[in-house]
Amino acid sequence: MPEEENAKKFLSQIADHFVDSKKVEISTILSKLVSMQYKGKGNIREYIMEMSNLVTRLRALKFKLSDNIIVHLFLISLPTQFSPFKISYNT
Repeated sequence: MPEEENAKKFLSQIADHFVDSKKVEISTILSKLVSMQYKGKGNIREYIMEMSNLVTRLRALKFKLSDNIIVHLFLISLPTQFSPFKISYNT
């Protein structure tokens, strides 16, 4: 087999590996984002920044979530003490 063909095959295998690892990374980040829950303690701003960082990481991997979905994920993650805020947003 010519060296050029071996190199193309090798590069193709590397590309396939990175596609697989990209999918794993997207899945891991998305799982974290969906399972986040604000406990009502600590700084809400830090919590929002943590969610925002996860969304930024997903977008860097070319995985797009609409702004509406992101807002709803955030609202769902808030405890009942934020119900007036949720109701206000949804009306």
